[in-house]
Amino acid sequence: MKDRVVVVGGGGHARVILDILSDAADLEIAGFTSMDRQPETLWGYRCLGGDEVLDGLLTSGVRHGLVAVGSNRRRSECLQLLREKGFRLVNAISRAAFISAHAKLGLSVALMPGAVVNAGAQLDDGVIVNTNASVDHDCVVGPCAHIGPGVSLAGGVRVGEGAFVGAGSTVVPNIEIGAWATIGAGSLVIRNVADGALVMGVPAKLRRT
Repeated sequence: MKDRVVVVGGGGHARVILDILSDAADLEIAGFTSMDRQPETLWGYRCLGGDEVLDGLLTSGVRHGLVAVGSNRRRSECLQLLREKGFRLVNAISRAAFISAHAKLGLSVALMPGAVVNAGAQLDDGVIVNTNASVDHDCVVGPCAHIGPGVSLAGGVRVGEGAFVGAGSTVVPNIEIGAWATIGAGSLVIRNVADGALVMGVPAKLRRT
């Protein structure tokens, strides 16, 4: 018997997550939630309402959940909500992703097609590794961080909670990216990045603290 799962989120990221989960042999998608109740359906799955429907879903037997929200802060809030209500968090892992047997994954993790997670890497709860992004050996990616499409994290990189690494960026080995920092798209990161900082460019330079 398949476990029934609710997807929290109704935007573009949720579209990809629903597509990935539709291939899961052990999960049945009950539907998705959206705060503005738009759209009414995604890939044929129905919008069940907003956060107010979660208690009823749990009572009805939908005991598993996954947060599919692109905003790192909102994803963190939704994860906490699902935990508090007692949902069991599941992952969305594309069958076109590669995960080393020696990597460690948290919960409500999303790995898109072409994502690579190498040996010794650790992904915390709520992490997104987007399309064709690679997380090399011994990297540590903190809660609700987002590794954007085509990003390359070299070995030993540490990414703080809620940080965003923009599409096509490269981070050289053993760099530390602070919590809630932002790396602009296409950047080359060769120095540590402070908490909350915005850096961009080749090489990446500080634009805002």
